[in-house]
Amino acid sequence: MAGQAWNQGWLSGGERAGWHDTSVVSILIVDDHPNFRSFARALLESEGFDVVGESEDGRSGLRAALQSRPDVVLMDVQLPDISGFEATRRILTELATAVVLVSTRDEADYGDDIESSGAVGFVPKAELSGARIRQQVGRTPRSDAEMCPPIDEGST
Repeated sequence: MAGQAWNQGWLSGGERAGWHDTSVVSILIVDDHPNFRSFARALLESEGFDVVGESEDGRSGLRAALQSRPDVVLMDVQLPDISGFEATRRILTELATAVVLVSTRDEADYGDDIESSGAVGFVPKAELSGARIRQQVGRTPRSDAEMCPPIDEGST
């Protein structure tokens, strides 16, 4: 994650920390459906993401994540070998990255499994977009005013 200022810790109030810059986000796609991987790659690349790889199951996704060290892993919940929840837990024990889970099912169908996996969030496949990924990982472009707050000249 060269050039990234990622902090995997927690902010006060229980809010997940995130990146502090707006550079290109590298992403690994882990999904057992080749058509979805193709769609997600084309969509995310068109929205400025650097897709560093694709994997068709949890175990190969873990290997690919450790090799490519992406900023984000887009992880399908239902994989043929191990669940996306288990793959997420394994990745996060080895790597400081953000995992966003995806599925054709609704988030409510998974109860507490999303949070307990360590993933930063969930996006239904039908709603996938670069904006939704950035929203989940807390990496939305900040304005200059937010990055450099005005100086209160009255206090100097």
